[in-house]
Amino acid sequence: MALVLGADLDGNATALGASANGAVLGIAERVQQPISFWQFTKYGLIVTAVTVVISLGYVWLCHFGLS
Repeated sequence: MALVLGADLDGNATALGASANGAVLGIAERVQQPISFWQFTKYGLIVTAVTVVISLGYVWLCHFGLS
């Protein structure tokens, strides 16, 4: 469970983490709303931290709280 969550969530941190992130940057640039790598990373790290904390609680609950 933890491996699946970790592999899924790490792509949110940077623009290079997942191909969808690169597509979003390309679309934003095409509509004259460019997003820099560092601006994406600033928000991406916050989102990643929040989702990792939520996932940690979920994994803890599944393995220790409900057993």
